[in-house]
Amino acid sequence: MTVRDTTRSSETLAWWKRAVVYQVYPRSFADSNGDGMGDLGGITAHLDHLSWLGVDAVWLSPIYPSPAVDLGYDITDYCDIDPLFGDLKSFDEFVAEAHRNDIRVILDWVPNHTSDQHPWFIESRSSIDSAKRDWYIWRDSSKDREPNNWGSAFGGSAWTWDERTEQWYLHLFYAEQPDLNWANPSVREAMSDVLRFWLDRGVDGLRADVVHLIGKSAELVDMPESLKLEGFRWTGSLAGVWNEPAAYPYLEEIRKVVDSYPDRVMVGEINLLDVKKLVPYSQHQRLQMVFNFSLLYASWDPRAWALLIREAEDAFIEPDLWPTWVLSNHDNPRLVNRYGDEAHARVAALVLMTLRGTPFIYQGDELGLRDGDTPVHNADPTGRLGCRAPMPWDSSEFHGWDSDPWLPWPPVPDGHNATALLEDPNSILHLYRRVLTFRRNSPALLGQWNELLLDDDVLAYERTSQGESVVVLANFSEHRVEVPEGMKGMAVLLATDLALETKNLVDLPPVCALVIHRPS
Repeated sequence: MTVRDTTRSSETLAWWKRAVVYQVYPRSFADSNGDGMGDLGGITAHLDHLSWLGVDAVWLSPIYPSPAVDLGYDITDYCDIDPLFGDLKSFDEFVAEAHRNDIRVILDWVPNHTSDQHPWFIESRSSIDSAKRDWYIWRDSSKDREPNNWGSAFGGSAWTWDERTEQWYLHLFYAEQPDLNWANPSVREAMSDVLRFWLDRGVDGLRADVVHLIGKSAELVDMPESLKLEGFRWTGSLAGVWNEPAAYPYLEEIRKVVDSYPDRVMVGEINLLDVKKLVPYSQHQRLQMVFNFSLLYASWDPRAWALLIREAEDAFIEPDLWPTWVLSNHDNPRLVNRYGDEAHARVAALVLMTLRGTPFIYQGDELGLRDGDTPVHNADPTGRLGCRAPMPWDSSEFHGWDSDPWLPWPPVPDGHNATALLEDPNSILHLYRRVLTFRRNSPALLGQWNELLLDDDVLAYERTSQGESVVVLANFSEHRVEVPEGMKGMAVLLATDLALETKNLVDLPPVCALVIHRPS
């Protein structure tokens, strides 16, 4: 690993470099009108929870008008709110209240595709001679032969035959989600106008969905079979392997729009697990941040985690680059499901929020929620609904909602809810708050990251800045681990078990993580 000084004072770091971002899945967060579907009013009503927790920004999954074939990622109007969630007035009220609570707002943006019910696509498919025909990707071929071998992320071909105009259109996701043609300047200007619409309304940033896919070469050549097998989630899909420099100039245009507003940010979802491949998407005034999903798919092995962290530290070495860390989101099983129990999830959370970079946490992680037992849904062929089970707020009949929500509750909602956990100082909810408070007040966590080599079962690293040094020790194993003599007796500042805090270090209990003060 290349060692260098990454120390910055809090005054010199942009807000999004200091922030912890909390993802809200609006359908499942909180309901304000009794229809069983979460909405903007419900989110606004629970901003006090996020403020108490100590998050710095909230990212909303899509709330645009949508037929919901892909539960909001198929958009019919980029500049409005789906009535399911409210309207522009309730959105403005949410933004204003979030800002009053010192919480920034990041809005999901879906640049690669629209709904097939979007007026742009309706016009595009009306005729080969349509003025918007080239807003989407159409190709000639015989009716029984797709233009190439590309697959959809949700199965089957990425091409659909249009009977009216006798051409194929491209959709890297559902057939109801046709891909926009970003090579068309009119498309790019229309999407820039979308960004301006929301930035003018006061949003502090946007999260760009699968933004690497907007760059497509005109030739649309076949995907090699060997590359298909590398897809990290969707076999045969480009989403997990596509790495096309054609996207770079489009990202530079997007960045210019974002930078024309003060103190705003764009974070890109780029589903590539090789962190070195992420770097060009953030270089040369492209995206300020890109999601790094490497830890999300890592095995429970401290050596594997250390390697991935080192690789990210080395990759994001340039001063204008900034790492991110993700362990959960609306597309993946929850921490407790993946790691086996809450103790493991606590360790993961403490590590996540003490690394150098911007961590993203997902609603309900702070409650230690498990995936719900959700029904099969035609909009969920990859089994993602479990992690989208509703947030339980209390132990009442409907757990803080006014009626049964749209999905079944996660397991044990009577115990794993915000009100019940608030009453237990050693709950995972209070752990999240303690870690967030420590992160905000620790100069060391603004500085450099250096790996420490201890036991094979322990992930260990030091964070140093402004004369302060702390050491993070995470025991991934089921047994106690001795610590070096030089560390024994050091003060424990933060731990996954509250009983260990304010004591002096003796050893590492099983499945435990803690932060100790290293005297200068």
